[in-house]
Amino acid sequence: MTKNAEVLPDTNVVLRYLLRDNAGQYAQAEEFFEKVRIGVVKAVILEGVLLECLYILTKFYKVPRGEATDALIILMQYKGIANADQQELIEALRLFAGQNLDAVDCLLLAKAKRGNRQLFSFDKDLNKRNNQ
Repeated sequence: MTKNAEVLPDTNVVLRYLLRDNAGQYAQAEEFFEKVRIGVVKAVILEGVLLECLYILTKFYKVPRGEATDALIILMQYKGIANADQQELIEALRLFAGQNLDAVDCLLLAKAKRGNRQLFSFDKDLNKRNNQ
């Protein structure tokens, strides 16, 4: 890794860290995320990676929504997370935990509300939630 460059962990790195299901890969992911946790390393978790993690955790591994989102929220709050949209992503995770919406809709709602943006959708339920 290039010194002082932001690191973009992929879905598998995040999953191995959260699931601890592969000892060798978990050890590497844990070492990396410990540095992110204390702010020694800066990381950006892309929206696609976050959404893919949610999907795999809840659909493939059958992790309850609340547990999956709690783990990802904790990760997103690490000192070294450098996402410019960090708070929007955390809000989307919270919405996903508490609403019967898919992850992309939660991300749209969070981005619309926290970013002072207007949501444009044909989905009546999504529009209703956006106007609450």
